[in-house]
Amino acid sequence: MAHQVSSAHNAHDHHDPANVTNPEHAEHHIVTPMMYLGVFGILMLGTALTVGAAFLPLGDFNAAVAIAIAVTKAVFVVLFFMHVKYSSRLTKLTVASGFFTFLILVALSLSDYVSRAWGQW
Repeated sequence: MAHQVSSAHNAHDHHDPANVTNPEHAEHHIVTPMMYLGVFGILMLGTALTVGAAFLPLGDFNAAVAIAIAVTKAVFVVLFFMHVKYSSRLTKLTVASGFFTFLILVALSLSDYVSRAWGQW
């Protein structure tokens, strides 16, 4: 009887290199302050680019340029400040599925917006 308890106990103590058993027990990655400062610099550069692009006469592309810069900045925030870059594959899949759902909602909203003025162009 003692042997059965011992073998059951050892079954839970095995090393799982793929971390499939419990992704919350993954080793945490330490991000250096220089990495945070680098990301901060990129975000400030993106803000300056957004302000600069607002003064350029791009016509209909002003909003597209501003959204492209904002999406790029959002990716940096999600990857580094939310630590998704160093997370498990399950966390990355969850974030990607949320982003994909967001893209579907934006596409549906834009298709409605474009179709309302369909004959008025």
